[in-house]
Amino acid sequence: MHAVVVTIGSAGDLFPFLWMGRALRERGHRVDFLGPVQHEPYVTRAGLPFHGLPADPAVLDHPDLWHPTRGFAVVWQATRPAMAELPAYMEALPPGEDRVLLAHPLALPEADLCRAACPGLKIAAAYLAPSNLPTVHDPLMLGPWRVPRWAPHVARRWLWRRLAASLVDPVALPDVNAARAARGLPPVHDLVKHITGVPDLSVTLFPGWFAPTQPDWPQPMIRTGFPLYDPAPDAALGPELQAFLASGPPPVAFTPGTGNRQAGRYFEAAAQATRRLGLRAIFLTPHREQLPAELPEHFLWQEYVPLKALLPHVAALAHHGGIGTTAEALRAGTPQLVVPLAHDQFDNAARVVSLGAGASLHASRVTAERVAQALRRVVGREEVGGRCREIRTRFNAPSGIDQLCASLEALAVP
Repeated sequence: MHAVVVTIGSAGDLFPFLWMGRALRERGHRVDFLGPVQHEPYVTRAGLPFHGLPADPAVLDHPDLWHPTRGFAVVWQATRPAMAELPAYMEALPPGEDRVLLAHPLALPEADLCRAACPGLKIAAAYLAPSNLPTVHDPLMLGPWRVPRWAPHVARRWLWRRLAASLVDPVALPDVNAARAARGLPPVHDLVKHITGVPDLSVTLFPGWFAPTQPDWPQPMIRTGFPLYDPAPDAALGPELQAFLASGPPPVAFTPGTGNRQAGRYFEAAAQATRRLGLRAIFLTPHREQLPAELPEHFLWQEYVPLKALLPHVAALAHHGGIGTTAEALRAGTPQLVVPLAHDQFDNAARVVSLGAGASLHASRVTAERVAQALRRVVGREEVGGRCREIRTRFNAPSGIDQLCASLEALAVP
């Protein structure tokens, strides 16, 4: 089988696709990997042939990137130059091979163009987080807004349509339909409905205990566990960090996500909150300019630390709610304070709270006092710690990668 793997976005988007790509290669299949050009070192270290797609790092400074409703437009426009290269790449491949295109959801409009030009091409979509899949079932988060459980399904469907019609379709459909018109294809009128109808197989990269399969999710579907791919599995903590951890009680680690360059207010509130509570703190960000100029001795800044190595040593992890970071904290049994900003983060935060594994605070409401209040509900609370330890045992189950590969192999056979 020839598997073409295509993704967009940050390292958090990349690593799950590397997890799948390496597994397919280990089963003897040919794998080609397409992703943002800046991720070439990760892909080549994984031993996969890489085709770099254009990516503009300036998007990280866009003021709306982390906006709860306008963020989608920023991500969509940033990914279109890369996705526009996909059809020509696929059309240049030799015909007659058993081929599967394994794609990020935002690549599915272009994947559909590839299938129109390459009849017989099979498409699998990999969904990284539950909110990537529309549903009318609970817990239903429409961006930052929770739909109450008593709301009937007819009202939920109406809300979904209104949200898509106001925030998604006006942004995406002009690009999608222009590309379709250029190839003589009919227009689409609902992006979400179109995307979920493209794949021959859907894959969820999160377990059923985190998000049960919903009746309105696309079928056929394969469920896996969290794809906790680690590019440096043997990485150890640096001597400065080891000394800090040994010098006092377990600290709280704070990260707004490695791609967030707009977290100055978050770190200032975190510094004040931990000072009030008498807690030590580790600030994780590659952007030192976001932090207070002077950090007291009970604070430590680290540009990057592998969470797998760090989390067993901290009292809690405060983070943005990215699905990869959420999964790492669940695997480590570490209590969480989720501070969602945009995208899938609100839904992930709601699921952490529902599991009893932590608390949530909307990023727009962050103040020193509110962060302190939220930390009081998490740090040192035995009911939260006990629940986190119970959840940690669920990661002993098989990951589901073998079933996923077998399903892709069956899909590729004419």
